[in-house]
Amino acid sequence: MATAATCAFFPAANPPPDSGAKSSGNLGGSLPGSIDTRGLNVKKPSFGSLQAKANAQAPPKVNGTKVGVMDGFKNDDDVISSHHPRTFINQLPDWSMLLAAITTIFLAAEKQWMMLDWKPKRPDMLADPFGLGKIVQDGFVFRQNFSIRSYEIGADRTASIETMMNHLQETALNHVKSAGLMHGGFGSTPEMSKRNLIWVVTKMQVVVDRYPTWGDVVQVDTWVAASGKNGMRRDWLLRDSNTGDILMRASSQWVMMNKETRRLSKIPDEARAEIEGYFVDSPPVIDEDSRKLPKLDETTADYTRTGLTPRWSDLDVNQHVNNVKYIGWILESAPMQILEGCELAAMTLEYRRECRRDSVLQSLTSVLDKEVGDFTDFGNVECQHVLRLENGGEVVKGRTEWRPKLVNGIGTLGGFDFA
Repeated sequence: MATAATCAFFPAANPPPDSGAKSSGNLGGSLPGSIDTRGLNVKKPSFGSLQAKANAQAPPKVNGTKVGVMDGFKNDDDVISSHHPRTFINQLPDWSMLLAAITTIFLAAEKQWMMLDWKPKRPDMLADPFGLGKIVQDGFVFRQNFSIRSYEIGADRTASIETMMNHLQETALNHVKSAGLMHGGFGSTPEMSKRNLIWVVTKMQVVVDRYPTWGDVVQVDTWVAASGKNGMRRDWLLRDSNTGDILMRASSQWVMMNKETRRLSKIPDEARAEIEGYFVDSPPVIDEDSRKLPKLDETTADYTRTGLTPRWSDLDVNQHVNNVKYIGWILESAPMQILEGCELAAMTLEYRRECRRDSVLQSLTSVLDKEVGDFTDFGNVECQHVLRLENGGEVVKGRTEWRPKLVNGIGTLGGFDFA
């Protein structure tokens, strides 16, 4: 084996024709020519005659090159005329071609990556870049990030209240989905779906400290808690993901409704067992506003907007108007002086009945404390709202608080007459 390996790297010239006979004699000298190692009589081969016969044959030529000659039977002329002896290294493939191809692919990929420029412009863009959300705080809180886009801001270049409310609703649904409880409907659990039950909101309280602007990344945390025997409370905290400052707080009350009969229902024990493991024992992020909302009609309202009808895009999968849409309808009757000079600071909404596709609604607004409307003391303005059907049935009752918009850190100046 050692000899064969050595010959592969260092091929030697073939011995002369008469050397075959000598070697055969030496081989035969070591052992009797007619006896093998097992003591059997064998006929000794004639190596010399075989070598002589092979050397006597003239190898054929093709285009001046000798072919068909085995390496073991080459003569001296063949060895001398061979400029590239066959070695182990020469028999390897040409790796330079493969290395060149790999280098070309690598350089092309690097150039494409530099053209795409995926490097984030701000460190806060690294947090949850795809907005998928995750469960945090021992599985009780769901967290999701949102980037404020250009089509989500209003005339004052800040996110609208509808945009922020949509983010709250999105995190609530994704919380249920991430917990593995989503089963048809809008946030319905498997046991709720068996009984045709859905969640409906009955009350919503919102406090806004600051509105994000275009390009800001906001972080929304949400969790649930028990509310009485047949209700559930869901809270939200919306923060600036870069600074951690709280931008908005919200708290809501939810009950179950039968999807077929459209009547409120108690929480079945089976459905309660599905969700009570996620309840957090903590107070609401906003103290409950227990003030009773006064009755508002055409005679007591300062501003009225009629003929509001739902569009097909306003309906959700439960075949009624999404609760966020009601906010826009309520603000339809708010005076333009407030919308232009103030920003919504707080809001309390009480949902009385659902609105369907064929409903026609009226929006009524009453401005309280009209004597402070000139903003001489930079005070807030409070409004009362009612969204009702044309036949008089109340859909939503609400109270809003407004503060003057800030310009370079200073309250807006100028008087407004709400009379």
